[in-house]
Amino acid sequence: MMRIALFADTHGNLPATQTALAAIAQARPDQIVCLGDVAMFGPQPREVLGVVAALGCPVVMGNTDAWALDPVPSPDADENTAFYETVEAWGAAQLTTTELAQIQAFRPTISVDLGDGHSLLCYHGSPRSFHEGIAATTSDAALDAIFADAPALICAGGHTHVQMMRRHRHRLIVNPGSVGQPYVLRGDGSAYNPPWAEFALIDYHSPADVQITLHRVPVDVQPILDAAFTSGMPMADRWTADWSNV
Repeated sequence: MMRIALFADTHGNLPATQTALAAIAQARPDQIVCLGDVAMFGPQPREVLGVVAALGCPVVMGNTDAWALDPVPSPDADENTAFYETVEAWGAAQLTTTELAQIQAFRPTISVDLGDGHSLLCYHGSPRSFHEGIAATTSDAALDAIFADAPALICAGGHTHVQMMRRHRHRLIVNPGSVGQPYVLRGDGSAYNPPWAEFALIDYHSPADVQITLHRVPVDVQPILDAAFTSGMPMADRWTADWSNV
C-alpha cells in the first residue's frame, strides 16, 4: 500500500498549516504533495513557506504563488480584487530573494508513480491552468477537454477551496479543500471561513483498491486573528471579519 497526503491553499495561515501538518504526520504518509497557493493572502507568508520547505515535499505552482513572483495589480480591479491584491502585494513584499527562489521552484504539475504503470497527477486548478477550477458540477465534456488523454488513474488539485471527490471516465478526481482559507456558504450566498483545516489521504493498493478520505481538523481561530493584527498586514479588519469560531 502507498499512502499519499494532499494539502493545498495554505495562504499564509501558519496556525492552520501547523495544525493540518501535525494531523498529516500522525497519518504517517509515504508521500506528501502540496497543491499550491502557499504563502499569499495571509498574515504569515514567510513562516508558512518555511514550514512547507521543511517538509521537503514537491509543491505545485498555484496562481497566487505565480502572482508573488510578478505582483502586478489588475488595471480594472473591482473592490474585491483590490482587497485581495492589496493583501497579496504586502505578502509578496515580505519575501526574501531566497524565498522567492523557493516559489520559483514550484512545478506546474507533479506526477507520482503508483506502480504498475499507474500514476497520480497533481496540479493546482487543472492540468492546463492554475486559474481553472474543477468542481463537482463540471461537465464530463468539459473534463474531457481538461484532461484530454491524460492516463493518470487519480487526479488531484486545489484552487476552489472546496473538498471534492468524483469519478470521470477511468480516473478519480480529488480536491483536498483548503488548509488556510476553507469556506462555507450561508443561505444568503455569502461565505465565511470556518474553524477547521482540510486535507486528503489516498490509500492506494491497486486500481481496484483505492481509498480516498477527506479530512477536517479543528483549528483555534484566535491565533489566526492575532497574527493578522500583529503582522502589519493591510486591511486586517476586513480579512478577519470572515473568520468564525463556530
